[in-house]
Amino acid sequence: MRSLASLAAGAALLYWPYLWCWIRKEDIDTYGLRWTFDRKVVFHTLLVTATVLLLLTPIALYWPWDVLPHHHSFREITNMAASGLAAAIIEETFFRGWLQTILRKKMPAVAAICIVNMIFAPSHLIVSPYLISLATFFPGLIMGALREKYDNILPSIIFHFCGNIWAIWFFPSPF
Repeated sequence: MRSLASLAAGAALLYWPYLWCWIRKEDIDTYGLRWTFDRKVVFHTLLVTATVLLLLTPIALYWPWDVLPHHHSFREITNMAASGLAAAIIEETFFRGWLQTILRKKMPAVAAICIVNMIFAPSHLIVSPYLISLATFFPGLIMGALREKYDNILPSIIFHFCGNIWAIWFFPSPF
């Protein structure tokens, strides 16, 4: 039953922004929902991602977790990576594509990005009810900035997915 609820929630978060645009007869480009691939943007995103994750790695190395994911089977790691990709696409579509754009129309970018992350970070407590889940606020700021800078959610999806893979290694969910 839990997987069905997760599937329904994921579908709602993923498709709502597109339905919103269709109902309101707005172009999905307004919300950055049409992914545009630009080599320079992808390269810059990967550079930002590598820099952030390299800076966070020393902290993670000394974090007091007992079990690292390299103790999991290849299948478990593959499943976690697939979940990480799905989460990146779904969450970025909803939070950065739809919600940040809605708020951005009413306030400055910095305020919109911060408010979105005040919702984004606590939403992670649903799946992983540990205070460390609230730390997603900070990478969320970078994802919001990438969305703002490139007017497209693909860079934030790439950053989010790479961050999820990094988190799977350093902060495995005990579930």
